[in-house]
Amino acid sequence: MKILIIEDDKVIADALKDELSRWQFESMVIKDFNNIMEEFEAMNPQLVLLDINLPSFNGYHWCQQIRQHSNVPIIFISSRTDSMDQVMAMQMGADDFIEKPFNMSVTVSKIQALLRRTYDFVQSKQTLEVNGCELIVEEAKLYYRENSIDLTHTELQILVLLFQHKGQFVSRNALIEKCWESEHFIDDNTLAVNMTRLRKKLQKIERTDLITTKKNVGYAVGL
Repeated sequence: MKILIIEDDKVIADALKDELSRWQFESMVIKDFNNIMEEFEAMNPQLVLLDINLPSFNGYHWCQQIRQHSNVPIIFISSRTDSMDQVMAMQMGADDFIEKPFNMSVTVSKIQALLRRTYDFVQSKQTLEVNGCELIVEEAKLYYRENSIDLTHTELQILVLLFQHKGQFVSRNALIEKCWESEHFIDDNTLAVNMTRLRKKLQKIERTDLITTKKNVGYAVGL
């Protein structure tokens, strides 16, 4: 597994690279912060660690750039701990957020968990259908008639759980457990932000009515 580290603090970047190598990960640290996309495409990593405060353009910008080309899992690592920074990271397409200073063992565990969820998950060849919408798991795409939308790993997991329980409400806690394997370190806004982002994508295929929300109950499709 290849991991791209986009972090301008050399001490932190080198520490991450050294620790990841101990776990048999191949990692690369960005040196030229003006050519991040070129290095991303050359490496074709399975996961990206991304700081917010970077030279030239911030991490939000580069997250958006990566999302235009890839659904690779992205974890933000930042000393900016305001909840709005975490919300913004999720809105840009991140899958997780780790605050600095961080515990290296916990960070590696979160990386391993996200990689496992992503790549074990997409290996299963599944097609799920609700009200004319077809979810192709291995493609991470949702189709409706002649149109389709690309899904991030988190968005895909949300829809898989909802499609598997079509006609039933799925609780917030069940979705968090599915997407992040734990309620720990998950901001209250994280799921809501992912849902908002998903609904915006559903506008592109004219299916904003696909997901139903019921306060204090959860989310459902197929009602």
